[in-house]
Amino acid sequence: MPDRRTQLLDAALGIVADRGLKGLTHRAVDAAAGLSEGTTSNYYRSRTALVEAVLERLLQLDGALLQGAGPAGPPRDVGELAEQLAGLVLALAGQHAGLTRARLAFSLDHPEAVTAGHLLLVRNLEQALTGLGVADAGTRARDVADYGDGLLLHLLTVRRDEGPDPAAIATAIRRLLLAP
Repeated sequence: MPDRRTQLLDAALGIVADRGLKGLTHRAVDAAAGLSEGTTSNYYRSRTALVEAVLERLLQLDGALLQGAGPAGPPRDVGELAEQLAGLVLALAGQHAGLTRARLAFSLDHPEAVTAGHLLLVRNLEQALTGLGVADAGTRARDVADYGDGLLLHLLTVRRDEGPDPAAIATAIRRLLLAP
């Protein structure tokens, strides 16, 4: 059983994922967590403190997700990297869709809050591409990150009823990585 703070923050993430940041109130978190009214405000006195704590929890969960996203060690080639990235996008749009929706809500209302995570992702991808000998690794890393962000948005909205094709996604990523 998670500790009380984790319970509250996970309930808050669920609220942000379902209702956006405007739905995030102390009372809503109490109700979502199944706790008595006033519990959340005892832990997080202001809405600002609650939002900051929820953002920290989101970053913590993102870190855990990225650590467990693929096999240990760097990819052996661009094809393997493309498959890993396609798998990550599909996990973020499927099993972890709630976290992705919450992240998207925060990115619209608090873009500075997700900038560091995005830059870390791009930097790590650039390092992987450099290690694989891919030319113009920085630009390609940004292009793949942009594609992944756009695809996630579409998989959660306009294409939510479609079954995404992992092979097609990996092929699109490979094209971005190997384009002349």
